[in-house]
Order: sequence, then structure tokens, then C-alpha cells
Amino acid sequence: MFANLTAEVLMRRPTRPQILKLLTDYALLTVGAIALIYAYRTFMLPFGIAGGGVSGFGLVVNEWTGFPPGMAMLIANLPVLVLGYLRLGGMRFLTRTAFVIAIYNIGVDALPDIFPDRISDDLLLIALFGGVVSGLGGGLIYRAGGTGAGAGVISRVVQLRTGLPVSQIYLMIDGSILILQGLTFGWEKALYGVILLFVNGLAVDYVLEGPSVVRTVTVVTEQPDMLADTVFATMNVGVTGWKATGMYTDRERGILFCTVSRSEANRLVEAIRAADPSSFAVIGNAHQRRGGLIRSGAPMPEPELTSSEAPVI
Repeated sequence: MFANLTAEVLMRRPTRPQILKLLTDYALLTVGAIALIYAYRTFMLPFGIAGGGVSGFGLVVNEWTGFPPGMAMLIANLPVLVLGYLRLGGMRFLTRTAFVIAIYNIGVDALPDIFPDRISDDLLLIALFGGVVSGLGGGLIYRAGGTGAGAGVISRVVQLRTGLPVSQIYLMIDGSILILQGLTFGWEKALYGVILLFVNGLAVDYVLEGPSVVRTVTVVTEQPDMLADTVFATMNVGVTGWKATGMYTDRERGILFCTVSRSEANRLVEAIRAADPSSFAVIGNAHQRRGGLIRSGAPMPEPELTSSEAPVI
């Protein structure tokens, strides 16, 4: 597996910062894969709850045949890995995804029995924490530009060939695996698998996007200059404006846009309402705020974007 890391380093002829970034990415891939192993061995395998995808497939094969689940996942993932390499990502996809698959699939079977035995008999807790831990691991892997292959790769390839939404393809794949789990372990376990899948998705999103601590404010007003001055004087934040036409009234209006922290949103709305009661304001959620003006009015340096901020799925 470490040959993959060496091959990627040699292929790119990277600078020192790029090497550091590459090592950081592979550290995230390793931690993420270990988190997946822990979730599988502690919460999924002992209770017959694994959600969908290749992980659920390995669980079903193990129950039917006694075949090691990690080896079953590895065998299922190998053709998916080749398919992803040919259709999606090239060498970068191959090395990082193969690295994750090697650690996760082999580790599920090969690691010694150091994991807690039936950590709880409450299946709801098992499904919730199984989803949280596996989602955190998957999120770290996506941030580092890797995947766990499986349903994600298949969904993307099918989407490119058929035009179907990825969400629908995911639903068909995971739904099929959940039906197999219901037939194998009972339908109650399959329902808990749905909970695990849902929580897993929330945890992945949290790792990729972070908490929603930024609010976007869009205001439609007939007094844009006055209202922009009010916003700046009240919150000391920059405001962007442009002209628009009300389609019902056919009157020209101004649109203002700014971002504030979550704790400042209500104060800004009250200031807008007091300055222009006839204005129309919309508050939205955002996960990151980059560039623009800081409180002093000086331009904020734009950070360099990295591949970890646009995970390969």
C-alpha cells in the first residue's frame, strides 16, 4: 500500500509543500480507514447492521457462507476499482482509493480482536454511533481525495452513462443491499441499517463542510445606498449590491448581499427592518467564508485552494 504513496510522489516530482500536503492527505486516509474498521468491527459486524454498499454486502456474505467479510469486500471492490480508474480518475484516483481499500478491507479481517464485544445491546445506539464513526471516517477520506470505492464509484459511472441522478442510483444500490440484509438478519435490523445510513451521511457532510456558522443575508430594497450604509455602520461588514427589476411592480430595486456570523444575524435583521421597513430580506446558511473585507476594511488574503476542499467522490 505504501508503494502507492511512493508512486504518486515520484510521478508528480513535487515541491516540499506539495510533499507535506501529500503526506497529510495520506495521514487522513489512514485515520479515516481505521475509523471505518472500528465502526465495522464494533457496531456493524456483531449486530448485523451495516447499511448499504459493499460493507453491507460483506456482512451478508459472511452470514451466509462464513467467508471473511473483509475479504468479501476486497473481492467486490477490485473490479469497482478498475472501473473507477478507467472511467473516473486516473492514477490519483487509483492510488488513494487502493490505499484506503487495502487498509479497510484487509484490516477488518487481519487486525487482532481488540475491539469491544457487544458494546451495547441497544440497537438504536449501535445504529447511531455506527453511522457517526463510519461517517467521520468517510469524511476524512473524501477530504483527502480518496474514496472507499463501492457504491460511490458505481453510482458515478452509471450516472455518466445514463444521466440518472446519483442519489437515485445510490438509493437503488443501498436499497438492494438493505433488502438482502432484511432477508438475512430480519427486517428490524434492516430498518436500523437505514438509520445508520442516514446518520453516516450527516457525519460525512459535517466533516466535509463543517458546522453552519455563517449566515448570508440578501436584501431587496428601494433604498440600497442608505441601507448599505446602515449595515456597514451597524455590523462593520462589507456589502455588495446590484440593480434588479421587480417583475410584479416593474420597478427598479437594489439587491444587497453580505455575510455575518450566526450570532449577529438577528441584530442585522433588526437594523434592516428599522432602517427600511418595506425591504425584503432572506437569511441563508453557509459553511465557509473566504476573501472579501475584514472588519478593519482591509482586503482579506485569499487562501490557496487545495484538492482536499474538493473531494473526489
